[in-house]
Amino acid sequence: MGQPSDLTESTLRFSSLDPLHPPVISQLTAIAKRIRRNSLHLPTIWQEAVDSIGSTLGVSRCLLLTKDFQSRHLQIEAEFCQPTVTAFAALIVPEESEIWRQLFEQHQPITLYNVQFQGEDLGGLWIFPTLYQDQANGYLCLQQVGPAPGPWHPETEALLQELAEQTGTAIAHATLYQELTQATKAAEEASRLKSEFLASTTHELRTPLNGIIGFLRLILDDMADSEAEKHEFVEEAYQSALLLLNLINDILDLAKIEAGRVGIELEVVDFSEVLQATENFALPQAQNKGLSFNLTAPNQGPLLVYGNQRWLLQVMLNIVGNAIKFTHEGGITVAVEVMPRTVLWEGVQKPGLLKVSVGDTGIGVSLEQQSKLFKKFVQIDGSHSKAYGGTGLGLVISQKLVETMGGKVAFFSMGEGLGSTVTFTVLLEELP
Repeated sequence: MGQPSDLTESTLRFSSLDPLHPPVISQLTAIAKRIRRNSLHLPTIWQEAVDSIGSTLGVSRCLLLTKDFQSRHLQIEAEFCQPTVTAFAALIVPEESEIWRQLFEQHQPITLYNVQFQGEDLGGLWIFPTLYQDQANGYLCLQQVGPAPGPWHPETEALLQELAEQTGTAIAHATLYQELTQATKAAEEASRLKSEFLASTTHELRTPLNGIIGFLRLILDDMADSEAEKHEFVEEAYQSALLLLNLINDILDLAKIEAGRVGIELEVVDFSEVLQATENFALPQAQNKGLSFNLTAPNQGPLLVYGNQRWLLQVMLNIVGNAIKFTHEGGITVAVEVMPRTVLWEGVQKPGLLKVSVGDTGIGVSLEQQSKLFKKFVQIDGSHSKAYGGTGLGLVISQKLVETMGGKVAFFSMGEGLGSTVTFTVLLEELP
């Protein structure tokens, strides 16, 4: 045995001599069957593999490693050690290591003798990729501290490779089972949320519909005492009809988004026109509630953005409408800011972003509830939906539309009663 050498400079060598006792071979065969059949629980499979192989072969250490594809480092999922051997706390594999690159790219077993590994002198190091459909999903790493016992018998080495492949199949099946279990839970949760949402939405649709029917019934039964009162009944029925239409539009918009049929055509839009339409809509509503409404925007020239005018207006009306709805005193502030920077979207460079911030002094949202704001079919507080009406879909729809146009939506609130701010960005066509 020569002097230990660094792992990156070691000579790759496969063993070929010295037969191993038949009982060991039969034990390895039994291990392969047990790993393949026993469990769909990943940690159990990992630990079963290293404990069985390590104890049967009498090696100093047996590891089951998986690869972190971002850092290209290996992490230890399970470890077997003889009582006299120290367990590893972590394992770092340098990217420049030729041996590891060969292992990652060729998926072939590697046998090394007299190497330095993690600062430790090893007489033998054997690595077998655990394969599934010719792809490695882990690595069995056997180590012998001190003098190596000699090369494996060819039949033993073949069995170890088969065992690694059986382990890879078991890992793949367990991973698939985990994914299916998670997908099933997610589907069940989505179904539950949809049922709750539909129950809530049915109530929301019934309320304005009952208003329309009720006021029209009063008119048909000639219950109005004067023309002014009849006009008031008609106005109330009209407002209820508008509310019903908005609710239905929200549901239809979400259905289109879910089905991928939004059909947005993007073009150059003068965002100043969107802001003017928003102010025309919001100012009277804010004044009727005794709220202030302030809108500030750059005045260097036209605010030319890349988007869809109809959907940009809907986003603005959704966000500003929510701010007015959930604010009882104080006011709403809309601020528009130009953010010069090179933005690459769908292979096209844009000169910057237009950032719109809508702040209010309203009821705010608790920090715990904010994670639910952008989830479909989830209303953050049932009492709010009853008190304020609506489907709770405005922010979700706005997020989907903004993202389709290359922007992002964000929500900020310090907590209940502390107001909130919604921001979104849209691509600039040219700097003003």
